[in-house]
Amino acid sequence: MAGGLFALLDDVAALVKLSAASLDDVAAGASRAGMKAAGVVVDDAAVTPKFVEGVNPKRELPIIKRISFGSLINKMFIILPIILLLSEFLPWLLTPLLMVGGTYLCFEGAEKIFEKFGWVEHHEEPKKESKHGKKGDGDAEKKIVRSAITTDFVLSCEIMVIALNEVASEDLIPRAIILVVVALAITIGVYGSVALIVKMDDIGLHMAQKEKASTQKFGRFLVKAMPKLLGGLSVIGTFAMLWVGGHIILVGTDELGFHALYDFVHHLEEPVAAIAGVGGILGWLVNTFFSLILGAAWGGIVAGIAIGFTALLKSGNKNGKDTDTVQKDDEMPVEKAPADDSADSSAVADTSSTADHGAGPKPNYAPGQSKGPSES
Repeated sequence: MAGGLFALLDDVAALVKLSAASLDDVAAGASRAGMKAAGVVVDDAAVTPKFVEGVNPKRELPIIKRISFGSLINKMFIILPIILLLSEFLPWLLTPLLMVGGTYLCFEGAEKIFEKFGWVEHHEEPKKESKHGKKGDGDAEKKIVRSAITTDFVLSCEIMVIALNEVASEDLIPRAIILVVVALAITIGVYGSVALIVKMDDIGLHMAQKEKASTQKFGRFLVKAMPKLLGGLSVIGTFAMLWVGGHIILVGTDELGFHALYDFVHHLEEPVAAIAGVGGILGWLVNTFFSLILGAAWGGIVAGIAIGFTALLKSGNKNGKDTDTVQKDDEMPVEKAPADDSADSSAVADTSSTADHGAGPKPNYAPGQSKGPSES
């Protein structure tokens, strides 16, 4: 009896160790996947606060809550099943799919740089107002949430595909568990940070009204720091997108058989990676730097093509409008013909009346009066 009990305890201990090892593997896989998706995460955290600008402060957190639930639904019930099926039955498609996502990240980063230098027009956010012009009512909130979730869907696709690529070698069940953990952790982290950023000015204003001078000073600091924080996040997000996108392109081209770019970066990375103590960090920095350069170049080419194509379409539409205007101008005299005829008629009438008037008044003679001098 005692031997059976000890055997059972040994089995339980072995099961606990196995579960702990599995949890460690899941945690390690989630950590790798989450770090690789950091560029998109930072950009997501920088973009989302813009959706609640001008909204009633009391409605900011409820709106962010609704957006976070929509983001989680995007990741868990739409994106995750699709990419798991692809990874299980069409694994060869993951690298091209990932490169498409990397190209999009490079394009977004390059476009933001072009906007910063004034080379392209800045994309204005649509006004989040209802038909009555109030941003706090139900219709406006629905538009805000729908627009934010649509934007989040694209970013969530990138996050989940990047995460999947890091754990593609795992079995299906551990892979699914890791991606679920990544989806939950990133959603909570992103929208928790967004909620804190959005309410930072309110917290600062509340602290600035306290009696203690140090509290007031810190409150004013928070209020002034929020625009700078959003600007800093935007810059970091831009460079992170170029880095992540460039690294995806670098690795993807190597996996598809074009080894020149990857071998070049790897050749530069090897000497510094051999330095004792700091080799790992220096190697990562070299790889990151050249990935950033590649991402900027790749994104610049794609953005240039997209901008040129858009300008060509606008030029074609403008020429079409100009042609229509010229045609309308040519038809103008025909439309005014009746008015010209009436003008001519009135001109003739005026001429005839002027001619009659030009003859002068006829002399009036009394009856029996002769034209010459009278004779007696």
